[in-house]
Order: sequence, then C-alpha cells, then structure tokens
Amino acid sequence: MPALYLTRNGLLEPLGQSQVFAYLRGLSQEYRITLITYEKDNDRADTGRVSQARAECEALGIRWLPQRFRSKPRVIAPALSMMRMIWLALRETRRGNVRLIHARSYIPAAAALIVHRLTGVPFIFDMRALWPEELITAGRFRRGSLLHRMIVALERACLRNAAGIVSLTHAAVDYLNQEYPRELEGQRICVIPTCADLERFKPAKVERSAERVYGCIGSVLSGWFRLNWLSAFFSAAAMRDAGARFEIITRDNAVEVRRRVDPDQELGDRLTIYSRPSGDMHHAIQSHDVSAMFYAGGETSELGRSPTRMAEVLACGLPVVANSGVGDVARLISQYRVGVLVEGPEPAEMQTALEKLDCLLEDPGLASRCRAAAETVFSLEVGTEAYSRLYGLILKESANDPECAS
Repeated sequence: MPALYLTRNGLLEPLGQSQVFAYLRGLSQEYRITLITYEKDNDRADTGRVSQARAECEALGIRWLPQRFRSKPRVIAPALSMMRMIWLALRETRRGNVRLIHARSYIPAAAALIVHRLTGVPFIFDMRALWPEELITAGRFRRGSLLHRMIVALERACLRNAAGIVSLTHAAVDYLNQEYPRELEGQRICVIPTCADLERFKPAKVERSAERVYGCIGSVLSGWFRLNWLSAFFSAAAMRDAGARFEIITRDNAVEVRRRVDPDQELGDRLTIYSRPSGDMHHAIQSHDVSAMFYAGGETSELGRSPTRMAEVLACGLPVVANSGVGDVARLISQYRVGVLVEGPEPAEMQTALEKLDCLLEDPGLASRCRAAAETVFSLEVGTEAYSRLYGLILKESANDPECAS
C-alpha cells in the first residue's frame, strides 16, 4: 500500500537518520513509501552522503524527494515550505502514490490536513512534541499573539481531523486530553517514544579508563536546553574530580557552546566540544561514563519531550543525569533506576546529585539495567511495529470508506 511521509527534517542530519529513516527501513518492507524531506545546504553539499542515502532508499524501495531547507525569513520560510509540501502531496496523490500521509510534526500536518480536505486521503498527526508551547518556552512567540493563536488553531484542527495521533509521551497525552476533550473524544492516540537502534547503540566491550568522562550529546543552543545547569554540573564535577574530562558532542557552534558552558575557562582543555556523523554517535557515547541532559522542566512544552539522547545513552548501558518535569523522563529514571534527577542548578544541588551518581556508578548491575530499560521502552523494533499497526488500521478503514477509496 502506498504511503507518503512528510517531514521538515533532513534525511542526512542525525535526527533524520535516527528518528525518520530508522523507522522507514522497517515500514518499507510492508508499505510503498514516498519520502519528502528538507535538507540543509551543508548536508546537500556532501555529495557522497547524498549518493549513499539515495542508494539506500532505492534498495529499500523508498522514493526519496529531497527539498531544500530554508529557515529564513523566520515566518515566511515555514509557510513556503508548507505550500510546497501541499503541492507535492497533491501531485503524488493524483499519481496514485498516496493512500495515507504520515505527517511528522506541525507544518507537515498542516499540509496533510489541507490535502485530506481536498482529497479525503487520511493522515497521521505525528506530533513529536507540543510545538506551540515549545515556541513559548524558547521565547520565539508571545502567548496569545496572532502567530501563537494560529498554531494553536492548527493543533486543534489536526487533532480533530487526523485518522491517528502519535505522541512521544504519556504526559503529553494527559495534557492534550485536558486541553482538547471534545477533539480527542473517540480519537486514536498511540504513544511511541523516540527509539534507538539497539543493534548499533549497545554497551562497549572495551575496558574503561580510570578517568571519568562526563558527556552531553545533541543540540544545546536550542533555546529549551538549560545550558546554565550543564555548566553548573560540569563545574561541580570538575571540583570534585580533578581527573574528570568533559565532552559535548553537538552540531551547534562550538565557540558559542564553550563560551556559555565554560565562561571563566575553568575547564580549559578538559572540555572538548565537537561534532560526529550520525553513524559514529554510538562510538562517541560508548566513550562516556554518564550523560547529562537538562531541559526547561516544569514548562508545559516539556511534557511532550522524549529525548532521543536518553534512548541512545541507556541503550549503551550508561546512566543519565537529568531534571524532572520533562515528559516521562523522571518516571523512567525512578522506575528503572537508571540515572539521577537534579533538583536545581545551585552548587549544593549539583554536589548532592554527584554523590548519588557516585553510588549509582558503583552498582555492578547498572549497565545491564540501563540496557534492559532501553529494550523495554525505546526499542526501534517495538516502535516500528506500533507504526505498522497504526498504518494498517487506518488503511483498512479507508479501504472500507467509499469517499477515501475513491
């Protein structure tokens, strides 16, 4: 059965590889996928990687239609992106390549909603996060502004009209049921957290060095990552352990990250900041002893967050240091005993967290417990099967609906 996958992320970027293509490898065994992505210029310039990705898509029977990603002008660029998505989706529908649209996040969902109303083709609203609230948290929009009200209206319409909804967390589903009880009455909602490829992300087989490595992976300049907490955590760990080293693996600007994390240059060359290709991320994580991730916990936006980095870190058998109020993170850490929750950025709070971390790292069963948690919650196979079941249910219903079948 033909399906169209819409995402504004790039297939060539790490997130596209881990959270789009990873699922499509499995789904392509059952469904004929057309994939529309938006690739950044620096990724498009790497012709070798482009050719490799295209060859892999062709081998899997996936029609990849990469588009150019533009972020500016800030409001106009997403609108133009959505218009192009609509045109492409309508074109593919007329060619018979679409019986279901899988829309990853809000702008693709807006395009899918319009195509649905024009053609009757059902769509999945794969929310990924609570985007209107994320924009507020990041300071990009003011609550109640025209743009914010427009996005909330879009959210409401997509929730009401989607054939299925995918949320990353149970916490977000609870929030949505409170905010949109009428729109979600009788609606099909699946919780599929960000998953990791457990065949690639797994515990290292080599002996660790005596020096403890405190790591952090992924974007930290997003606006909803608490860099001041990371700075305080690294500073406290450096004072506690003179031999400790620190690594931040990110595609963000390394100079700006260093300026924000180590403003007084206390860490010096003990802090390394660099990027790695997505295919090498598991090796980078395996070289760490623990991974820190601090988000704007307590904000409504964070109820929908399921950090990809948490799935990958736990899969490698490592614990996490995080804050509460972020999706299902605190519940998972407490339930599986796979990390430490930090109460605040003050030195005393960080020292308390480090004391708990020392005890946790002495537990000989920690690595296997982290791995088991990843297999239970973040397995790529389990996530792919959940998507496949959702596809099948929607396509079966649409086949029995004369309007959709036409």
